[in-house]
Amino acid sequence: MKQFATYEEENIHYWTNRASGYSGVNQEELATSQKTVWRGLISRRIAARFPNTNPKRIRVLDVGTGPGFFAIILAELGYQVTAVDYTASMLEESKRNAGALAEKIDFLQMNAEELSFRAASFDVLVTRNVTWNLPNPEKAYAHWMRVLKPGGLLLNFDANWYRYLWDENDQAAHALDRKNLQDSDVRDETAGTDVDAMEAIARQTPLSRIHRPAWDLDVLRGMGMQANADTEIWKQVWTREERINNASTPMFLVEGCKVGAAI
Repeated sequence: MKQFATYEEENIHYWTNRASGYSGVNQEELATSQKTVWRGLISRRIAARFPNTNPKRIRVLDVGTGPGFFAIILAELGYQVTAVDYTASMLEESKRNAGALAEKIDFLQMNAEELSFRAASFDVLVTRNVTWNLPNPEKAYAHWMRVLKPGGLLLNFDANWYRYLWDENDQAAHALDRKNLQDSDVRDETAGTDVDAMEAIARQTPLSRIHRPAWDLDVLRGMGMQANADTEIWKQVWTREERINNASTPMFLVEGCKVGAAI
């Protein structure tokens, strides 16, 4: 395995090489009913926070957009969308996937832990499968809270990815997932990916060792944000394939509201 001088270099190298394959996953979501599922879930959450508000008035930031799935569906819904990612290759994929919608999305290369936007720039911040991969997730949350307007909404979808590297019970559950996958008729979502490289990265990320989302709630509440978690959100958004592949690491939603009056 190639040796890297820093975690940052290793992480960028992995996701740069993964961009094309990951883009294929997002393209499939955009072409199937998953697009409708996610559009409905996110738009309902935003509408509940900003009732009777025209989407064109709502500024949304997609952090770690990857190949652009969230940015694309949010732009389709009419929101003002800014999408950031740390790797140029991911942004290239996201622009390609957006097609004509790319002109309506502000794509920027930016570190999720060091957002350069002015304070109180966005009404909504969304992210999926990003926080676990960050070397300084508490710093990221501080920046996310900073760029949200008072009354702003945070929607962070994530899971306890790679927890099995640190816990015997989780390791056994992960092994059972692999067995059930082999006995099923669904595809292996890790096929074609460098699992060893991803595990090497996960061993360096603090959140892969921690049971979440309790940690997230403690951090956000400590920063003064009203926060709660939905640990069964996976039942609404995951396909049968995702459920079989990742049964022991169900997706959760951390939802936060920055104290203050909304638009």
